[in-house]
Amino acid sequence: MNALSPITAITPGAGAATGAQDTAALAKRGQIEKTAEDFEAAFLSIMMQQMFTATEVSAPFGGGQAENQFRSFLTEAFARETTKSGGIGLADTVAREMLKLQGLEE
Repeated sequence: MNALSPITAITPGAGAATGAQDTAALAKRGQIEKTAEDFEAAFLSIMMQQMFTATEVSAPFGGGQAENQFRSFLTEAFARETTKSGGIGLADTVAREMLKLQGLEE
């Protein structure tokens, strides 16, 4: 040991407790980010459904009851893919605020 190197006491289990807390905080952060992305996807899905209500499709290639039933699935898929590819920035803002509320970020 060098005369200038600090001497640190190693408490058994102290590192494990800190590691467990870090792991729990990391898991909570991951859950918050997923929740924020789900929120953004739901928001975009509702916005896209409203956008498509005024869209009419010609009779030979669309329209009818089946199209009306499956349009919500299509808008949900559009919203999820938009969110996956970066979205509109809503998920980042929501996640940041949720992290502040949980005390994980300032």
